[in-house]
Amino acid sequence: MADRLIIIMANTDLRNGEELGAPIFQASVAAAMDYEVEVICTATAGRLMKKGEAEKLTVKEGSPKTVYDFIKDAHEAGVKFMCCSPNLDLFDMTKEDLIPECEGIVGGAHLIEQIMEEDTKVLTY
Repeated sequence: MADRLIIIMANTDLRNGEELGAPIFQASVAAAMDYEVEVICTATAGRLMKKGEAEKLTVKEGSPKTVYDFIKDAHEAGVKFMCCSPNLDLFDMTKEDLIPECEGIVGGAHLIEQIMEEDTKVLTY
């Protein structure tokens, strides 16, 4: 049985907050179940790792809880958030622009290597 979960958020549409709740919530649940969880934000979803972006978004209209609040909760539960390296150029970001919960910048090789590990399961969004 796998003891690691990688959630890849790629082209999740940031204009639709309801698309953002499930992967972050599932990451939190898996971490609470003592799985090692990594969320890799790439392509459009990479913007979530930029300071100020997730704070503007909610999962449900009118909710006081922002997407950034969900990210902070997940991180506190043990989820590791990573930003894919091409996003820095794509969204004019530097490492200093990333939220504190983003634990690193990874490239395609990291992604493929982690996915190919026997003890890893992958969810994509």
